[in-house]
Amino acid sequence: MENEELRVRKLEIIDKNKGFIELLQQLSECNSISDDEFGERFEEIAKYGNDHVICVIEDVSKSKIVATGSVLIEKKFIRKCGKVGHIEDVVVDSNQRGSRLGKNVIDFLVDHACSMGCYKVILDCVDKNIPFYEKCGFKQKEIQMVKYFV
Repeated sequence: MENEELRVRKLEIIDKNKGFIELLQQLSECNSISDDEFGERFEEIAKYGNDHVICVIEDVSKSKIVATGSVLIEKKFIRKCGKVGHIEDVVVDSNQRGSRLGKNVIDFLVDHACSMGCYKVILDCVDKNIPFYEKCGFKQKEIQMVKYFV
């Protein structure tokens, strides 16, 4: 990234106090959680090492998380025990959209999946986001199905 006030990096435990949860609330239902709950989930995810990485972009001048996304590495039997990266929870702060932060998050996550030996990376998105992901090099394929339990 060219802007030195914006830093792309992995999620850190202190990011809860930098608006990480509030940013996720711009994407989906995400209730407030306590520091203890955040810490427990952070440690749980950390145990997966490079198989579950959460990227953030911090506006260092404001100590605020302004973009995030995650990638989970699925280990498969097909493709000679290949790996697939699943990108999830990509969101850019509503005040920062249009400034290429989303592309920076996607690039970070795709590069990570590639470095982990994935043969592909996939994601789900709503129709209105298709042009953005196409600009990031993705193409539309197949149809997503979902079954919710709650």
